[in-house]
Amino acid sequence: MGGLSPLHWMLVLLVVVLLFGTGRISGVMGDFAKGLKSFKKHMAEDDDASMEHPATHPAPTISAPTSTATVRTTAPETTHVNQA
Repeated sequence: MGGLSPLHWMLVLLVVVLLFGTGRISGVMGDFAKGLKSFKKHMAEDDDASMEHPATHPAPTISAPTSTATVRTTAPETTHVNQA
């Protein structure tokens, strides 16, 4: 029960092409490639900008967490039932 053989991969590929068609698959792959190129471009721009002006970036600060939870200061009221 190990991996899939090349015949299994070909069958899976055939089913995918029949379900989606070649036009939709090529469109998805084109969009994926554009996304990768855009991601790489923006990562390179960020690296260049941070290397050129290190003094312009403020140092990160750590602040204490703030709590918005309500704290109950009294004990909950209890009712006693008389058992006869």
